[in-house]
Amino acid sequence: MVAIESTPEMATAVYATMARNLAVVRRRLHRPLTLADKILLGHLDDPEGQELEPGKSYLLTRPDRVVFQDVLGQTGLLQFMQTRRDQVAVPTTVHCDHLIQARHEGRQDLQESLAENQEVYDFLRSAAAKYGAGFWGPGAGIIHQVVFEQYAFPGELIIGTDSHTPNAGGLGACAVGVGGADAVETIAGLPWEVLYPRHIAVFLTGQMNGWTAPKDVILFVAGALTVSGGTNAIVEYIGPGARTISATGKATITNMGAELGATTSIFPADEHMAKYLRATGRGNLVSPMEANLELLRPDPEVEADPAKFYDRVVELDLSKLEPYIVGPHSPDRARPVSRLATEVKDPKNGFVDDISTALIGSCTNSSYEDMSRAAEVAEQAKAHGLKAAVPFLVTPGSELVRATIERDGQMQSLQDINGTVLANACGPCIGQWRRSTEASEKPNTIVTSYNRNFPARNDGKATTMNFIGSPEIVTAMAFGGRLSFNPLTDTLTGSDGKPFRFDPPKPAPEVPARDFDHGHATYIAPPRDGSGIEIKVDPNSERLQVMHPWPAWDGEDFLDMPVLIKTTGKTTTDHISPAGYWLRFRGHLDKFSDNMFMGAINAFSDEAGKGIDVLSGEKNEPIAKIARHYKAQGIKWVAVGDSNYGEGSSREHAALCPRLLGGAAVIARSFARIHESNLKKQGLLALTFQDPADYDRIRVDDRLSLIGLAGMAPAKPVECRIKHADGTSETLYLNHTFSASQLEWFRKGSALNLFHH
Repeated sequence: MVAIESTPEMATAVYATMARNLAVVRRRLHRPLTLADKILLGHLDDPEGQELEPGKSYLLTRPDRVVFQDVLGQTGLLQFMQTRRDQVAVPTTVHCDHLIQARHEGRQDLQESLAENQEVYDFLRSAAAKYGAGFWGPGAGIIHQVVFEQYAFPGELIIGTDSHTPNAGGLGACAVGVGGADAVETIAGLPWEVLYPRHIAVFLTGQMNGWTAPKDVILFVAGALTVSGGTNAIVEYIGPGARTISATGKATITNMGAELGATTSIFPADEHMAKYLRATGRGNLVSPMEANLELLRPDPEVEADPAKFYDRVVELDLSKLEPYIVGPHSPDRARPVSRLATEVKDPKNGFVDDISTALIGSCTNSSYEDMSRAAEVAEQAKAHGLKAAVPFLVTPGSELVRATIERDGQMQSLQDINGTVLANACGPCIGQWRRSTEASEKPNTIVTSYNRNFPARNDGKATTMNFIGSPEIVTAMAFGGRLSFNPLTDTLTGSDGKPFRFDPPKPAPEVPARDFDHGHATYIAPPRDGSGIEIKVDPNSERLQVMHPWPAWDGEDFLDMPVLIKTTGKTTTDHISPAGYWLRFRGHLDKFSDNMFMGAINAFSDEAGKGIDVLSGEKNEPIAKIARHYKAQGIKWVAVGDSNYGEGSSREHAALCPRLLGGAAVIARSFARIHESNLKKQGLLALTFQDPADYDRIRVDDRLSLIGLAGMAPAKPVECRIKHADGTSETLYLNHTFSASQLEWFRKGSALNLFHH
């Protein structure tokens, strides 16, 4: 059986492989290496034969670890069953964090979740045991936080079925969010394939002070790079300023790199990481790390002259950085907190000044340091006789953090100001927030320390505007009660009628003085031999459905396909495959597919989730219903998308549902990285307009034909013939990024079908 723990033996073996591979790579490249190059190229499957062109070559790598959350874990393990393997090939863990709804408070919400999701948890637990994976039960914490506390170490290559997997970059791991199929192939023993990323550096100098927190670093960078600025790039945080930030502070920054579309973000190994490893009971990983620092930092020449070695360098002096707030509706709508009040006053923005709820915590921002600083702000207000002016919700990222802040008093400080502590789970951060309708039906403002803020992300309502800041700023704003309240300069009135102003929170300890309290154990290790375990899936289940291989391509061109939908504007995976209510059906693909394109805005009508069935002429039909009708008639269809199509979470269902309901291709102006890969893995054609303006040529009643598919080859455009309803026609050429091996996925029907020779 595969050992799951990150032991010193495992780390030492990883470093030995990296050193061996990098000797080959250096001989071939003749140039100094960045940190991302060292870790990625240090994990190559074939360093001698691998093509090495950034932005062009697909790297075949061998990850050290794979992690699943409970939602994509269902589909992941159902797909792994199709491979007919007995055991996972690399250390693997499953984490139950997405299905717990935030309703009342932590304990009660956890109990209700256990009752409602028992069937899914039982399936995940038995599949993990059978195939040799570790199982973290509900209540253990959010996947990224648990991985950070238990498994991450500098130099490790981790892939996870969640877009915020890069959280582990705070401990110097190269951790990449992937769709489920990538993870399944890796645990089945295949190399993991990733486009060789471009290189971006954020060069940090100075040191944070006053109100400024690690969160402000990534909010500033999001404003500088935008939501697509990091696509197919790895962001490295280097320079003397990088060595002043705690490990958990670094994790906040790398976690939110997902909001830039970056492949991952990473920090070089340093003393802060060693300190965190010791505090989490992994001090035995420190000496292997210290013995291999040259593998875990960029070469000295690289840090001395970054402009020579990175495609882009963003410079930031931490001493001068102000606290930032981003939002609403996009993480790159950024400004320093000092400029927010002016924006609130401008009626053009339509911002609501009154805050309806303030929320802190999540996998991004619930560290010991974060909670200590938020608690200090709470204590200052308490000393003046104040309680939070608005509902104030606290989400601990893990049982480790929850138990420790209960022991050390930070939780009491937050509860004393009327804070409600939720379960150690994703909750309101991912739409698992059962919120009263009167609060969310009308435009309203929430302030959070979360990571993602697309419309409807938190409570399922597009009317809710989420502004993101650091936990300490959000806590202070909970007393101000208004978006225009600036904690750095504005005064509040204490219970004695006297005005006061918050002092900036003092620097907080990175780790507790007495190390962490592990709280209630919920980890289940797999048995030595799980071959006798039977996995039960009830054929009548509403929650789980056994998956079967997709049919192979029949070798024919795709002719006269109707346009199921042409989306306009932001089309995230949340728009294509909404979560919220639908999360319960994630393991049952057919039921889940009824939500397909429910949130996508139809370019022909500006309506969400509705369209015209061109066969029946019916208008205002749900898109999924139209797709099912076309499929029943044996007609393949195509979806057309706008720019950065499929940004956001790594939701594999945004590719699985179109495949199930008869889609053949998605043609977009451009794709987000994970989604493009997910479409290819499921045997769909992901194509882009050669001229983005060609998007405008597609009409509601067009029929599209993709010609010459038998001759598809890397970098060779695909011919698309458009028949308009008025009898005219035109021909466009579409680009694609399929490599020769990826074209096999299309021909065989999916990447997983490579297992069924």
